[in-house]
Amino acid sequence: MNMNKELCNYIREKKHHKYRKEISLVFDKDMPPIERMTYRFEQLSKAETPVLLDGEKICFLRTVKNIPDIFTEDEWREIRLKHFIHELGYMSNLSPDYEGTIKVGLLEKRKSADEYGKRVIDAIIDLSDRYREEAVRLGKTDIAKVLERVPRYGAANFREALQFFRIIHFSLWLEGNYHNTVGRFDKYMYPYLKADMDKGIYTEETALDLVDDFFLSFNKDSDLYVGVQQGDNGQSMVLGGIDENGNEVFNMLSELCLKASGNLMMIDPKINLRVGKHTPLRVYELGSELTKAGLGFPQYSNDDVVIDGLVNLGYDRKDAINYVTAACWEFIIPKVGADVANIGALSFPKVIDTCLYRDLPVCKTYSEFENAVKAEIKTQCDEICGRIKDLWFVPSPFMNTMIEGGVYNGAKYNNFGIHGTGIATAADSLSAIEKYVFEDKSISKQTLIEAVDTDFEKHGEILSVLRYEAPKMGMDDDKADEKATMLLDAFSEGLKGKRNCRGGIFRAGTGSAMYYLWHADEIGASPDGRRKGEPFGANFSPSLFARISGPLSVIKSFSKQHFKNAVNGGPLTLEFAESMFEGVDSIKKIAMLVKAYIDMGGHQLQLNAVNTKAMKDAQLHPELHRSLVVRIWGWSAYFVELDREYQNHVMRRQQYTV
Repeated sequence: MNMNKELCNYIREKKHHKYRKEISLVFDKDMPPIERMTYRFEQLSKAETPVLLDGEKICFLRTVKNIPDIFTEDEWREIRLKHFIHELGYMSNLSPDYEGTIKVGLLEKRKSADEYGKRVIDAIIDLSDRYREEAVRLGKTDIAKVLERVPRYGAANFREALQFFRIIHFSLWLEGNYHNTVGRFDKYMYPYLKADMDKGIYTEETALDLVDDFFLSFNKDSDLYVGVQQGDNGQSMVLGGIDENGNEVFNMLSELCLKASGNLMMIDPKINLRVGKHTPLRVYELGSELTKAGLGFPQYSNDDVVIDGLVNLGYDRKDAINYVTAACWEFIIPKVGADVANIGALSFPKVIDTCLYRDLPVCKTYSEFENAVKAEIKTQCDEICGRIKDLWFVPSPFMNTMIEGGVYNGAKYNNFGIHGTGIATAADSLSAIEKYVFEDKSISKQTLIEAVDTDFEKHGEILSVLRYEAPKMGMDDDKADEKATMLLDAFSEGLKGKRNCRGGIFRAGTGSAMYYLWHADEIGASPDGRRKGEPFGANFSPSLFARISGPLSVIKSFSKQHFKNAVNGGPLTLEFAESMFEGVDSIKKIAMLVKAYIDMGGHQLQLNAVNTKAMKDAQLHPELHRSLVVRIWGWSAYFVELDREYQNHVMRRQQYTV
C-alpha cells in the first residue's frame, strides 16, 4: 500500500484548519434571492485562498470557514409565512450530473446556462486558474497540467476526471447546497481508468494510490458540512448494480474504492453497494471485509426490489435502473431527479398509541382494532401531506446547471418521501394486543391501557410478559411479521393517489433518521413493553430489548414485507460484536448472510461491527478514541463527536453472532 500516510495524518489531525478564515457579507434588501446566491458564490470564490498540501494529487481545500446566509432571520420568518421550507431551505439530497459535466467541461455547460449559471461557472474557472497558478509557483507541474484542461474542458484521463469531480463537489458545497451525493461513481468513472490502464499509465497499485488521495479529499472539509450531527454530510457513493443492459457494473474501480476506504479508515465517502440475484458471493465478501474494518458501511440495496418498486411508482425503467442513494438510504435518480426524499415522517407507534386510548376500549375484536389502526394511518398520511404546500427552495445557480432541465420548478421527478418510523415497536404492540387482550384474554383492555399510561410502574409482571415473552419482529414469527406488512401496506395505501405541490407523488419508506429518538419522545410507554423514554430501533430494525436468537431469524422477519409498495428506502440494520470477525470463516459467513437477505427479497441492509467496551471507554476518555467510527442511521461518524444520546443508542442495539 502506497497511501500517503503523512498527508492522511495531516488531515486526520486537522492541521489544515490553520488556513481557514471567516468572512462577512452584506446583501442589499432589494436584491432578489438568485442575485444574492450568485453574488455570494462569486465573493466566496474570490475569498478562497488556493492551498496545495504536500504530497496531494487531488486539490481544492476550503479556506473560507463560513457561508453567510443570504437572508436575515426576519426575512426567513417572512418567507416561512408564505412557503413550506424543507430543513434549511437550500437544495440538498440531489445527485447532479457529474458524468455529463466531467465529459464535456464547464465551458460547454455554460452555453446553455442562464446568466446566473454563467457567472457561477466563470467564478469556478477563475478559482481553478488561481489554483493552477499556485501549482506553477510551487513547481507542482503535475497539478498544473491537470488544471490546464479541467474544469474548462472535458476530462481526458482518470486523474483529470477525479480532479474535475472534486471541483464540482467543492463548488456545490460552496454554493450552500448540502448532502451532495456522489452517484454511481464506478459506472461513470471506470471508462477513464480503463483507458489509462490499457495505455499502461497505471497499475492496480498506483491506481489505488490515486483513489486513496481522492477519497482523502472528501474528509478535508467535511466538518464544515451541515447535518444533524458531525458526519451527517451526505457524501454517499454508490458502487455496483446493473446497467441499462442488465450487466453487472461492479468492476476494478469498485474494488479499488472498497480498498481505499479500508486503507484510510475515515468516514467519507459512505459506500453503498447495489446488489441482486446475480451478484457473485465475492462482492459480498469484499463488502464484508469493509464491514469488519468497523466503518459502518457498505450499505446494500437490492436491485431486484428497488428497480421494480420505482417503476411501480411511475419512474421510467431506464431511470430506475440508474437509481442511487441519497445522503442516507433514500432512492433518487441522478441527473434528472429533484425528489425530496425525506420531507416528512409517520410514527407507527404514535398511531398505535392514539388507537390504544381512543379505539381499543370499544373494539370487540382484534380485527376491529386493526381496522382502526389502518384508518388512523390514513388520517396521519392526510395530515402530513396536507401540511406540505407551496414548497420553496433558495435558488441555486450552479445546481441548476447540473440537473437536466434545471431545478427551479422541479425536474423530471419531483416526488416526496415520507419515512415510516418505529415499525417493530408498532408491530410488536399489535402482536401483544392480539395475543393477550383478544386471544388469551389474560390482560384486560383497561389493565393494558393503565399499565402503558403509568409506564408499568404497578404492573411489573405485565411488563415482563410484554417485553420478553410476547411475539416480536426478528423472531421469524409469521403473525408478528404480518403486522409489519399490514402497517407498511396501509402506509403505502394512505399515500397512494396523492399529488404534491410540485406535481409529484408521495413515497412511503422504512427509514427513521433521527426520528427513532424524536418520535419516541412524543409518546410514553407502548404495549410491546417499551418503557417511556426508550428509543425505537433505528430504521427497519427490531426493538432494542427484543430477545432475538440470531441474525438469521431477523433477516427472515424483515424480508417478508411488500417493499415494492414502500420503496423510499430505509435499511434493516444489524450490529455484530467486533470479536465475531476474528474467526477464519467469519467473512464468508457474513457475506452469505447478506446474500441470503437479498435472495429472500429484502430491500436494503446495513451491518456494523461494534465494540461496546471501546465505546464505553471512549465516553470516559474521548482523547484516546478519536478514530472510533460507528454507524448512526444512514451515515457513519466518529463516536466521540456525537451527542451522548446517539452514543447511548448505538451501545444499546442488538448485537449478533453467526
